[in-house]
Amino acid sequence: MILEILTPDEKVFSGEVYSVNLPGVNGLFEVLGGHAALVSNLQRGLVTVRKSAKEEQKFMIDGGLVEVSNNKVSVLAEAILK
Repeated sequence: MILEILTPDEKVFSGEVYSVNLPGVNGLFEVLGGHAALVSNLQRGLVTVRKSAKEEQKFMIDGGLVEVSNNKVSVLAEAILK
């Protein structure tokens, strides 16, 4: 599946991934390929991107929104925290 992580200022990540864990307002959830369409609010927390079983990348976001549709995940983050 394709993942994009965007802020108002820049595209932070774009690429093919195996899964992504997201900090939803009601708790953490994971999106895998073929996931049903959804839109959800995100709270401040860690986004864990798994490119493969052995390779992952993490981003700390300051809240935002996620949209999942047609094997594409778009994370619209308010900001990336360092």
